[in-house]
Amino acid sequence: MMTEDSRPEILYERAEHAARIVRAHYGEEVRTAVVLGSGLGAFADQLEEQVALDYADIPGFARSTVEGHAGRLVIGKTNGVSIAAMQGRFHYYEGYSFEEVTFPMRVLGALGVRSVLLTNAAGGINLAFDQGALMIISDHLNLMGANPLRGANDDRFGARFPDMSEVYARDFQEIAVEEGKAIGLELRRGVYAALSGPSYETPAEIRMLRTLGADAVGMSTAPEAIVARHMGLKVLGISCITNMAAGVLDQPINHAEVMETGARVREKFTELLRRVIPRLSA
Repeated sequence: MMTEDSRPEILYERAEHAARIVRAHYGEEVRTAVVLGSGLGAFADQLEEQVALDYADIPGFARSTVEGHAGRLVIGKTNGVSIAAMQGRFHYYEGYSFEEVTFPMRVLGALGVRSVLLTNAAGGINLAFDQGALMIISDHLNLMGANPLRGANDDRFGARFPDMSEVYARDFQEIAVEEGKAIGLELRRGVYAALSGPSYETPAEIRMLRTLGADAVGMSTAPEAIVARHMGLKVLGISCITNMAAGVLDQPINHAEVMETGARVREKFTELLRRVIPRLSA
């Protein structure tokens, strides 16, 4: 059922209002944003001249309930470029609607952001990947059971039927590859499968996903990417392969492993972000 607050014209006004609140704390133009996934939030702590807002202080933002998601929007500079960094995101499995999950993308768009880097922790399906590998998302499979654009459309956000031929910008992918090579990181490209969670996938489901062409699997990112493209934002996606998916290794999967792997690759991942983000803002 569509509530009064979720009507598209009201949603647009809510996003504009939240953007004004953020802009009141940071007056400079912000053209690029990054969403930091599980265990990857340390990058935001290193931003210069930063201003941090708890999600609770931004109207319409939900609360992040997952370990490794600090729940703050940090705006500051890296290499002289102002960016907005989300330390943690909201997930469908937490009980939030897709509208709530993607509302930050709406606010970032209203703030003037034109490019966004989406990061996540993912399970490796492709047998060529090792734990700790970084995968550039070339495309995704939205297997979450719904689309975040479902419902009435407000043309001020974007077209009713947005094209998804190139969700993840090819030129951004090339930038990531180039900057990875510069610091000795071999970044492979792959297809990210998004499932609703919160249970990890079964070995049979992983075999199905491999047959469908997925290289990694997770419980986020696709809804944000769809909404970002709806608004005309350019998107780059990078997955940190924090664990191998069910059935790949003869061992159970747990969230502690995800956090530990994220911590292990944090330094190189952060260096990659520092190099890539200014080029996304150019």
